Amino acid sequence: MFDKLMAAQQKAEEIKKRLDHVSVYGEVEGGAIKVTATANKTITAIEIQEEFFKGADKEEIEELLLTAVNKALTQADQVSAVEMQSATKDMLGGLGGMFGA
Repeated sequence: MFDKLMAAQQKAEEIKKRLDHVSVYGEVEGGAIKVTATANKTITAIEIQEEFFKGADKEEIEELLLTAVNKALTQADQVSAVEMQSATKDMLGGLGGMFGA
């Protein structure tokens, strides 16, 4: 049983490392503001088109930036959930033998 629990922990660590290399994106206003993050919710880039930046006011940029960040983080949640769900199925399938299944 201990071996299976250790394998499950190792699998979770592998997923976390893999999610560090998966990029997700959030953008608003047709790409005027783009946010890139990892599936582990680390923001890695923010791009604001210069023309949009020149024509927008501070409050507009802040609101849209917040929206773009939240879109990227929502995508990160979705990707992470799919990965964890898949791993959980694999782990539970492997643990089934412990309970006589």
